[in-house]
Amino acid sequence: MKLAILSLLAGSAAAFNAPTTSLSTSASAIQKTSLSESKADLEVLAKKLNPVIGYYDPLRLADAEFWGQSNEATIGFIRHAEIKHGRIAMFAFVGYIAVANSFRFPWPMQMDGSGFLTETNPPAAWDAVTDDAKWQIFSLIAFLEVWSELSTPGNKHYMRGGRPGDFPDFTSGPEGLPHPVPFNFYDPFRLSKNMTDEQKEKRLLVEINNGRLAMLGIIGFVSEQVVPGSVPGLTGVVPAYDGDVMAPFTTNYLGAAFGQ
Repeated sequence: MKLAILSLLAGSAAAFNAPTTSLSTSASAIQKTSLSESKADLEVLAKKLNPVIGYYDPLRLADAEFWGQSNEATIGFIRHAEIKHGRIAMFAFVGYIAVANSFRFPWPMQMDGSGFLTETNPPAAWDAVTDDAKWQIFSLIAFLEVWSELSTPGNKHYMRGGRPGDFPDFTSGPEGLPHPVPFNFYDPFRLSKNMTDEQKEKRLLVEINNGRLAMLGIIGFVSEQVVPGSVPGLTGVVPAYDGDVMAPFTTNYLGAAFGQ
C-alpha cells in the first residue's frame, strides 16, 4: 500500500489508464476496443496477450458467479480488478524507482515550506510523510474510487455491461460534479481522439501486459526488502526495510481506538 500511494506523487494517471473512447464514440468503435466479458472471448484475448502461455485460469475464476451475480458480471469484476491492480502496480514501480534514485520535485511538499524528503528507501520515505499529507492522498484516492464505480447514462458499470477498466469522464451537471472540471482523468488533452480502433486495441493489450509485469516487479522489490535474499536478482540492489510495508500510517489509529 505504501509504495502504491507513494507512486501517485511520481506520475500522471493518464500514463497508464486504458485507452477509452469519448461518449460520442460510435458503438462499433467501443465494441472493438472493449474488453470481452465471456470466457470464450477471454481465451482469445489471452492468446493475444501471451501466445506462449495462452489462457491460464487454474482457480477457474472465469467459471464463477460471485455474490450471486451472473458469470458475465463476475468476469467483468475480475477483468476490472486486474486492470486496476496493474495500474496501481505501474504507479508503484515508477514511484519506487523515482524515490530510490532521489527524484524530487523542486517545489515545497508542505504548506510550511518543507521540501520533499531525501530518503531513498521507498517504504521508509512513506513512513516519513506527515499524517496530514497522507490523509490528503487518501482523500483523493477515495474520491477517485467512488467516481470510478459510478454508473451513469454515459458510463455503464463494468458488472452491468460496461467496459472493464474504463474510468468515467469528469462530467458536470445534475448527473455529475457540481462544477466543471477542465481535464479528465484519462487523456486530459484528448491526444487519443484521432487514434484508429486498431491502435486502441493494441494499447489495451500493452497496458494489461505492462500491468502484469509491474505487479511482479513491485512485489519483487518489497519481498527482497522485507526478506533479504528472497529475490536473488535483487540481493544487494535494494535496501532492507524492517517496518510494516502494509501499514498506511506509522501510528496505529484503529488499534488506538481499542486501547492497543
